[in-house]
Amino acid sequence: MRQTWRDLTFLHWRYDPAVVRPLVPGSLQLDLFDGAAWVGLIPFSINDLTLPHAPALPWLSNFPETNVRTYVIDPQGRRAVWFFSLDAARLLAVIGARTGYALPYFWARMSVERHNGLVHYLSRRLHSVRATSDIRTRPGQPIALRSDLDLFLTARFRLCARRFGRIVTAGIEHPPWPLHRAEVVSLQQTLVQATGLPAPGGAPLVHFSPCIDVRVAAPSAA
Repeated sequence: MRQTWRDLTFLHWRYDPAVVRPLVPGSLQLDLFDGAAWVGLIPFSINDLTLPHAPALPWLSNFPETNVRTYVIDPQGRRAVWFFSLDAARLLAVIGARTGYALPYFWARMSVERHNGLVHYLSRRLHSVRATSDIRTRPGQPIALRSDLDLFLTARFRLCARRFGRIVTAGIEHPPWPLHRAEVVSLQQTLVQATGLPAPGGAPLVHFSPCIDVRVAAPSAA
C-alpha cells in the first residue's frame, strides 16, 4: 500500500519490561532503551491510502488513525513495531487491515483538527466506552540534532503481527522523519489501558511530524 501520514504526534512513556512482556508474543524479543520498554500512543491522519498503482478515493482513502504500540525484535533479529491496538475511522480500512495484515484494528469515531497552532485529536471506539482519547498538542521547532532515543522511538521500518499463532511481518518504507519538538496541552485517554496495560505515569515524551509519504509491503512469514 501507499499512503501519506499527516499531523502525527508521538507520545511515549517508559514501562517496566515485566509489565509489557505478557502482552507480546513469546517469539518476539522486547526492544529496550535504557532498560525500559517504551509504549507509544500515536494519533495522526492517513491520506491517499491505496494500492501502489491505483488512484486514491477521496472519502475512503482519507481518515484519522490512532495506534498504541511498543517495540520488538522479530525472529530474524530485525527491529520492528508491535501494535497493541489501532483505531481508525473507516470501517472498510479496519476490515481490510484485519484481513490483510492481521492487525488489531478497531472502528472508531475520530477527528484531527488544526486550530490556533494546536492539533486536536479526538477518538471514541465504537461499541466501547472505555477506549477514548482527547489530545491537544502544540508543535514546535524542527529537531536539528536527533538523539539516540529520538531515533529509537521513530525510525522503525517493520511491523509485526500474529496470524493463526504465527508471526508475520511487513516492511515499511519512507524518508527520514521531519521531526519537531512538541508539547502536550491536554491529554485524556483510555486507549492504553484498553490494551491491558496499566495507565501510563508521568508526562510523555513528545515528538511531532507534519507529513511523510509511506509505502507498506505485503505481509510475509517471519
